[in-house]
Amino acid sequence: MAIGKVYLIPTVLFEERLETIPAYILDAVKDCQGFFVENEKTTRRFFKKIWKEMVIDDYQWFAIHKAEPAVKAQFIQLLKSGKNIGIVSEAGCPGVADPGQHLIAAAQQANIPIKPLVGPSSILLALMASGMNGQCFQFHGYLPIDSLERKNKIKELEADSQKRNCTQIFIETPYRNNSLIKDILTTCNESTQFCMAVDITATTESILTKTIKVWKNQTPDIHKRLAIFLLHAE
Repeated sequence: MAIGKVYLIPTVLFEERLETIPAYILDAVKDCQGFFVENEKTTRRFFKKIWKEMVIDDYQWFAIHKAEPAVKAQFIQLLKSGKNIGIVSEAGCPGVADPGQHLIAAAQQANIPIKPLVGPSSILLALMASGMNGQCFQFHGYLPIDSLERKNKIKELEADSQKRNCTQIFIETPYRNNSLIKDILTTCNESTQFCMAVDITATTESILTKTIKVWKNQTPDIHKRLAIFLLHAE
């Protein structure tokens, strides 16, 4: 029996922006017999939008969560039985800032073919539009919640950026955006470049890079909006 393959299926960053998804994604969805997803409800809705005739219940569905050992075992078993499996992340691209990476690692160890497909990544789109160094960059995920710990981390990232000419990229829970911005503006040097990339791919998209000095005079309110942040010290 032929072994199955893994499709890494990108999804939209905003529901209404289906044009950000390449047409060949539909072929991959149609070639799968099961899906391991971060959020089954939103994935089902996304698939029905790109393929109205899809019969959702004809496919096997599994929640990734933290990709526990039992989930990994089920994933590998299905692939070894010849079924093609799609992985779908809420982060846009599976395996990037996403628990699906643990399933992908398991597939690599089992010598199972993996097909990464092109789609919107907020990390790369923000970096592309920021004007910051794209030769050396780091994504850190979430910074500490505690303000003092967060300020210390910001100082550390700024110093590292200056030393290595490295762009630092991070995210925050939307309702804490403004408090993160406040800590950055009170911690960083005025000459440091800071980019706020908000609502990427949406009609309300805004990706702006300014010095800390300029941001202090025109601080935006992005409470509860999806954002990603970039920092570069010269």
